[in-house]
Amino acid sequence: MEQKQFKSESKRLLEMMINSIYTHKEIFLREIISNASDAIDKLYFKSLTDTSVGMNKEDFEILIEADKENRRLIIRDNGIGMTKDELENNLGTIAQSGSLAFKTSNELGDDSQIIGQFGVGFYSAFMVAKEVTVRTKAYGSEQAYEWKSEGVEGYTIDECDKESVGTEIILSLKEDTDDEKYTKYLDQYQIQSLVKKYSDYIRFPIKTEVEHTHYDEEGNPGEVHKEIKVINSMLPLWKKNKSELTDEDYTTFYTDKFGDFYPPAAHIHTHTEGSATFDALLFIPSKTPFDYYSKDFEKGLQLYSSGVMIMERCADLIPDYFSFVRGLVDSEDLSLNISRELLQHDRQLKIIAKTLEKSIKSELVKMMKNDREKYEEFYSNFGLQFKFGIYQSYGANRDILKDLLMFNSSFSDKKTTLDEYVSRMKEDQEYIFYACGDSVKRIESLPQTELVKDKGYEILYFTDEVDEFAIKVLIDYNGKKFKSVSDNDLNLETTEEKEESKKQAEESQDMFTFMKETLGDKVNEVKLSSRLKNAPVCLSSSGALSLDMEKVLNAMPQNSDKQVKAQKALELNGSHPIFAKLKALYESDKDMLAKYTKLLYSQALLIEGISIEDPVELSNMICDLMV
Repeated sequence: MEQKQFKSESKRLLEMMINSIYTHKEIFLREIISNASDAIDKLYFKSLTDTSVGMNKEDFEILIEADKENRRLIIRDNGIGMTKDELENNLGTIAQSGSLAFKTSNELGDDSQIIGQFGVGFYSAFMVAKEVTVRTKAYGSEQAYEWKSEGVEGYTIDECDKESVGTEIILSLKEDTDDEKYTKYLDQYQIQSLVKKYSDYIRFPIKTEVEHTHYDEEGNPGEVHKEIKVINSMLPLWKKNKSELTDEDYTTFYTDKFGDFYPPAAHIHTHTEGSATFDALLFIPSKTPFDYYSKDFEKGLQLYSSGVMIMERCADLIPDYFSFVRGLVDSEDLSLNISRELLQHDRQLKIIAKTLEKSIKSELVKMMKNDREKYEEFYSNFGLQFKFGIYQSYGANRDILKDLLMFNSSFSDKKTTLDEYVSRMKEDQEYIFYACGDSVKRIESLPQTELVKDKGYEILYFTDEVDEFAIKVLIDYNGKKFKSVSDNDLNLETTEEKEESKKQAEESQDMFTFMKETLGDKVNEVKLSSRLKNAPVCLSSSGALSLDMEKVLNAMPQNSDKQVKAQKALELNGSHPIFAKLKALYESDKDMLAKYTKLLYSQALLIEGISIEDPVELSNMICDLMV
C-alpha cells in the first residue's frame, strides 16, 4: 500500500481547514451530507437518460450510522461513486471540485440542484476525526477503492471489496478533551438535530437508526427497539405552490421552526427572479419575544443555498426597523466562501434585502387596511422600531416608514396614522399639531393644548420618548410640517386678538422684566400667553430643543454630568385672577412677587413633568403664603 503525500499547498490548506476556516466543528456533517447529495444527483440525472442505471428517484438515500463501540460515524450514499482517478483528483488534490465541473457541464437540465462548489468541504471531517476512510465504487466500474488518511501526513489509495455503487465515509472520531466532546456526534439526538438544522431540505431521504426503549407499567426500562427512520423533511415548504398550502401549514412550520408558542400575525411567501433569484418565507410575529427590546436579541433571517442552511441568522437581510421579522431566504445565486459559512460578496444580499424590505412594508400596509385591529395589536408590540428607524437613520428611511406610524390623538380613542390625520385637517390648518407626555391622560390636561383645542384642531399625542425625536427628523408629512403645542409661537390668534395681547403685554412689560430677573437664566423670557384659556401659567420653548426633548436627554445616564437646556419662556394667562394679583404685588410688594414668580415657575415645571431643583425652597414658599 503506497503512502502518498498531499502537495505542499494542499497541506497548508488542510491545516487551515482543520484549525481556522470553519467557525463550528458541527459543520462537518453538513458538508459530507451535501457531497453525498451531489453524488446521488449525478446518478439520478444519468438515470433520466440511461435506463441501464435501473434506479428510480425513490431508490436513492443517505444513511448515517453511529458505531458507538468503535467510536466511528459512517455516512453512506448510493450515488455515482468515484473511480480511482477521481479519488486522486477530488480527495488527493485539495480544492479540486468534481461537483463544480459537473455543474458547469452541459449535461444538466434546469432542474439541477448540485450543491457542492468546493472540493475542500470534505476535509472538514478532520476537525472531528483522527482518521477518515472513504470506500467507493463508481457507477459502471467493477472495482471499488479505499482512500484513507490521518490528515496532513498524506493518504493511501488501495483496492477494496464493495458490492454496491456509491460511497461510504468512515470517521474515526478523536478522543474527548476537556474543551471538546467528540462522542456527542455518535448520539442519535445530536445527529438528528444537526440534520434538521443544516440539511433538513436535502431532497433525498437521510436515514439513521433510531432506538426506542419500552417501559413496563412500573416505569422500568425493558426491550430496546431499533428502526431505520428518515430524519429530514426533503421538500422545503417554501418550494411548494402557495395554492397547496393552508394557513395551518404556515403556522405549524413557523411554531416548529422558530420556537414561538403563538401563531404569526402574517406570513410572506415569495419567489423572485431577476438580479437575484431566491425564495423567501417570512413571518410577522403576533407577540413580542421576551428579549426583543434587550441587547441580547439577535436579528436576522436563516440563509439557505439550494436547501442547505448557510447561516442561522443573517443580519444583512433585514434592517433594524424590521428586526422582528422571522423567516428564511433560499437562493442558488449566493457567492459562498470556502467554508460555505460567509459570503465573499454582499451585492446579492443587498439586492435580496431591498426586495424583502418592500415586501414586508407591503404586507404591513395590507394588514393596516384590511385588518386594522390586528395591525394595531402588532403596532403596540413593534411600532417603536419604526420610530427608532426614522430617528437613527437621520430620516433616510422616512419614505418606507412614515406611512406605518400610528399615534393616539384628540380625535378619538383609537390610534391614527399620519395620512388619516392630514385627511381630517381644516382648510386653514398650516401644521400637524402634537403634544408630548407620559400618558394620554396627562397630555389631555396640559394647559398648552387649550388654544389648539379651542380652535378645533386635532392634536397627536406623543407618549414614547423617541416620538418627538423621530418627528423632528421626519420634518413634515406630505408637505405639512409638525408643530408642538408648546412651541413659543403657534400663530393661531386673530388680528384683533394679537392687537389686544400686544397692548396688554406692553402695559405689563416692566413686571415681566422683574420676574425674568428673579428667575435668572432659568428662563429666557417671561411673557403674556396667547394660548392659555383656563390655566394660570405654562412653559413654552423655542429653538430645536423642546421641553420634552430636554427632559428625555437629561434623564440619560451619559448626560448626567452635562445637562442640556431648552430655551424656555414662562407664559402667564392675562385673563386669570392670578395675573391681577401679580400686577398688584408689583406695585405694592416686590418681595412677595418674587416668591409668586418662583412658585409659578415651579408649578410650570411640575405640569411638564420636569424635576424641581429645590423642593425645600418650594415647600417653604408655600408655607409662607399659607400663613
